[in-house]
Amino acid sequence: MKKITQIAFALAFALFLVSCKNTKQKIQEHVSNYNNSSSIKGNGITSTTAKAFLNDNKIEIRIETNLEENDANKLAYKESFPGLLKDMIKNDQISPSLIAEGVKFDVYFLAYNNVILAQQLVDQEELAVLEGTSEPNKETAKL
Repeated sequence: MKKITQIAFALAFALFLVSCKNTKQKIQEHVSNYNNSSSIKGNGITSTTAKAFLNDNKIEIRIETNLEENDANKLAYKESFPGLLKDMIKNDQISPSLIAEGVKFDVYFLAYNNVILAQQLVDQEELAVLEGTSEPNKETAKL
């Protein structure tokens, strides 16, 4: 019986070691899952992709649209971007668990000619703001 317990413990420990992923592996998995299954719907959105920057612990998310680059669109998306980010967090497209491990999500909303309409870096501080547990930091939102 003691031998069976030792073997079972050894197998369980080996399984534990195999199932542990480091942050870089989790980033790669998140990006792969995002690119294979992500569908963000909205006014003018044509596609969305994620790209991993492993050395920087960062994931870049590009949301491409068929919108023109103009002041009206920039203003509209500056105002609606936080809501889109909240939806992305709710749908785990922006992963709070990865952010807790120090990963940052750099999210771009682009016009048809790849000009940035809105951009936000979502880190632990910005996540708290988006989840309503902190005051907004006006310096982190960019246009």
